[in-house]
Amino acid sequence: MLKVLLSSCLSSIHYIGVLDLSALRMSRSQDTSALKQKRQDSSSAQAPESVVLNLIKSKADMGIWIRDMKRETNLPENVVTKAVKSLLAQRVIKEVVNIQSKGRKHYMAAEFEPSKELTGGTWYVEGNLDTTFISVLKDSCLKIIRKLKVATLEGIADFFKRNKITTAECTTPQIAEILRSMVLDNEIIEVKSTALGEYASIPIGTVCYRCATGMSLGQGPKIGAMASIPCGVCPRISQCTPDGIISPKTCVYFTKWLDFDF
Repeated sequence: MLKVLLSSCLSSIHYIGVLDLSALRMSRSQDTSALKQKRQDSSSAQAPESVVLNLIKSKADMGIWIRDMKRETNLPENVVTKAVKSLLAQRVIKEVVNIQSKGRKHYMAAEFEPSKELTGGTWYVEGNLDTTFISVLKDSCLKIIRKLKVATLEGIADFFKRNKITTAECTTPQIAEILRSMVLDNEIIEVKSTALGEYASIPIGTVCYRCATGMSLGQGPKIGAMASIPCGVCPRISQCTPDGIISPKTCVYFTKWLDFDF
């Protein structure tokens, strides 16, 4: 009898222990599921920001328009807008001006600087054409040409550097743009060196710039004989040399130009 009772008690204890263990395992499983769900919910909440940020970073120094973000991410507009505001607050992105479409909100990752295609380069400041800087450069180029009588692009650029005419950096390509605009505006004329007279120190055929005859500072150029110098349009200028077969000495067009009364 005692053995039967003891066996029954042991069976009950074992059964209770099995139940407790099962309950513990079920509880742990539920906790793990809840934790996973919480992490997934948290990840889902951060996903739009990560997607938007990665897209903006992928555009590097070109940035991206907010409407293109919506199209490329397939996220609702309000979600994209919210993500952008959050990223701006965190200072991981910034808004930049696109001179080609100033009305559009353009964004870029904070570690990049806008490309010249966006900003317009040196000629633009905060999306606006720097007319004051351009005017200073044009006036300076005109004074240099008047001083040197005949000047090449390289000579003008070197004059800028040696005399530190501007505090802002001014590259040779930028000066070339200024000179081209001045030629189009008839403020100066573009000719090619004949390696004679005023051009003696400049290799023949080299593009040069000079003021029109009789032009003074503050006046528009008076287009005269210099504007029609034959060397400037001669297709053989590269073969022309002082003592060659093709030479200014034997050129009837050059002789007529020299005899022109101006």
